[in-house]
Amino acid sequence: MSLTETGRLLQDPIKTMQEKKLRELLSYLDKYSPFYQKLFLQHRIDINKINKLEDIVIIPTTSKEDIQIYSDKFLCVSPEKIIEYTATSGTLGSPVTISLTENDLERLACNEYNSFLTANGTEHDIYQLMLTLDRQFMAGIAYHSGIRKLGAGIIRLGPGVPSLQWETIQRLRPTAIVAVPSFILKLIRYAKEHDIDMNRSSVKKAICIGENIRNVNHSLNILGKKIKEAWDIDLYSTYASTEMQTAFTECTEGCGGHYQPELLILELLDENGKQVAANTPGEVTITTLGVEGMPLLRYKTGDICMYFDEPCACGRNTWRLSSVIGRKKQMIKFKGTTLYPPALFDLLNEMQEILDYVIEIYNNEVGLDEVLLYLVPINISVETDNRIRGYLQARLRVSPHIQYVTNEEIQKIQFPEIGRKAVKFVDKRIKQEE
Repeated sequence: MSLTETGRLLQDPIKTMQEKKLRELLSYLDKYSPFYQKLFLQHRIDINKINKLEDIVIIPTTSKEDIQIYSDKFLCVSPEKIIEYTATSGTLGSPVTISLTENDLERLACNEYNSFLTANGTEHDIYQLMLTLDRQFMAGIAYHSGIRKLGAGIIRLGPGVPSLQWETIQRLRPTAIVAVPSFILKLIRYAKEHDIDMNRSSVKKAICIGENIRNVNHSLNILGKKIKEAWDIDLYSTYASTEMQTAFTECTEGCGGHYQPELLILELLDENGKQVAANTPGEVTITTLGVEGMPLLRYKTGDICMYFDEPCACGRNTWRLSSVIGRKKQMIKFKGTTLYPPALFDLLNEMQEILDYVIEIYNNEVGLDEVLLYLVPINISVETDNRIRGYLQARLRVSPHIQYVTNEEIQKIQFPEIGRKAVKFVDKRIKQEE
């Protein structure tokens, strides 16, 4: 069943479908998962008494640390059935390995097929993939297989090199790009510098990955506005993680990423582990449905989002997820002010005086958070420095430390040797016991 069909079901049939899949998952985990077998035993959980979605709350949540420590215990199949080994980027610590079977790869393809359909994709499109297709990056496999299932064309160009991206656009005439929004700004800058008329190109839409382009009220944030003001293309925001093996993708209404209830059970939990109400921030917690290799039950992603439960104007009735407000472990307490990186990204993206940046957080001598901004300024002058510092002080009410660097220096910080995507946030704080 595709998202287009599932999303238009009423809530009762969706709930019935999910409850059936949940019972199947619990039976599967009880039979094949060493980790969940032990968890059920330790907490005296009788899976036969869990029949409704509401019953799931008696099961303890699972964390990223659990997978990091007990990775092999999550595997439900023999090693011979594993076709693909993928891994998280390690943004919040050691990378987590997620192993996929042939069935999981097919599920992943269906997930992205649904996602591209949601983002107004058709078999007549040609997608230029401006992202990593190696280094155990699940999304690269997912986009490629989803587009193939859609029957559309694919140009596997990889990340970076604006000159090559534009040469390929002009030569092969893709109708859509899949890219990180901040890289789209680099494409725009290159086009302006080389007299390329972007709005006469073949590209009519962009699937935006890895970074927010919207505020939680669905309006375009600074990054989204900068793209849209310079390049008149349709923008579709997405949210996903390696662990969930599923994506939330916007439709043409641009009012949040659509939930695929046949692939996930979604919860958003408060600090006490309770489900939050609509339009209220909570931690995205997922239960995978239909995963064979490494199914997850009540897995807390660490991402803070809101959900919207009113029907979408596109005709779908399922929940929609906001852009990521922040990551639980990335919350910054700076001089009495609580900040999340996305809010800082918006401020820095807004400034014409800043071409590129990296935010670094570290502990000072008394263990409090300090913020250091590595900035590539438009020029080196006292006037530019004063404008940058004055703007940040006015908007943040506090003054972060600033270090000006060159393009070459920022590239070395953003692309460490083991990394596969641009790093905009570096957390060097000493982890405290919770």
